[in-house]
Amino acid sequence: MSYRGRFAPSPTGALHFGSLVAAVGSWLVARHAGGEWVVRIEDIDPPREVPGSAASILATLDAFGLSPDGPVMYQSTRGDAYQTAFERLRTEGHVFPCWCSRADLAVHGGMHRHGQCVAAPEPDRSPAWRLRTPDETLRWHDDLQGPQSENLMEVAGDFVIRRVEGFWAYQLACVVDDGEQGITHVVRGADLLDSTGRQIYLQRLLGLNTPGYLHLPLVLDAEGRKLSKSDAAPPVDTTDPLPALRLALERLGVTAPIGPGTPRDLLHAALNEFKPASLRRSSLGGMGEL
Repeated sequence: MSYRGRFAPSPTGALHFGSLVAAVGSWLVARHAGGEWVVRIEDIDPPREVPGSAASILATLDAFGLSPDGPVMYQSTRGDAYQTAFERLRTEGHVFPCWCSRADLAVHGGMHRHGQCVAAPEPDRSPAWRLRTPDETLRWHDDLQGPQSENLMEVAGDFVIRRVEGFWAYQLACVVDDGEQGITHVVRGADLLDSTGRQIYLQRLLGLNTPGYLHLPLVLDAEGRKLSKSDAAPPVDTTDPLPALRLALERLGVTAPIGPGTPRDLLHAALNEFKPASLRRSSLGGMGEL
């Protein structure tokens, strides 16, 4: 298959500099490989969503010259696909209902293991649904971070794929949609590196191809914390995108050309200089130069 990458933000606020670096990084790697780049809005957690942020994120990407190849996918429209995957997992005995509270799991170190609920069923309350995880070590290679291994039972335990409220969990939705969109390579922030083992295991159970993975280093603020919407990281300026775009490219190992032009001009000039081998593994500084 030819290369197909993606950028998949959650609409929980405006696009900040850390997310811009991830978007530009995924775009550069896809274009360097001569492949396609698509966008997916991961809007499956209504309590955390900020009204209007999905449209704001898409407008910001456009202002920075990042146009997807094809229509944007919205996870909020994909419930039937997630239900189909869930029913397959349930039919094959890979999932189980769980009524455990945090207090129930506290005596087990906060982790759920061994494939069955430790609390009594409560017929008048909807359960969460968890995936049984094996006591085996998964191994894969990250194109930037190198060899990886993880024992799912020890590290993740039996993780939730459908929440008590009925919302689909990120791990299941991400795997189903990467399969639907034909994603061959995932380039994203290193904060999601620990999700990779769970997603690879789900891909195997659902008969889906496993894409290649490349986890970019995180962008940190002046206090050494990851830039995040929950910590009110400032949004990038769409009225003057070139300074933030140049800085994002520099964080990705590209010396951005100085001079007039549009964001698309800058991206395509940078693409000629970009080499995946120039990416750094370690965390990156934030927006101090802006």
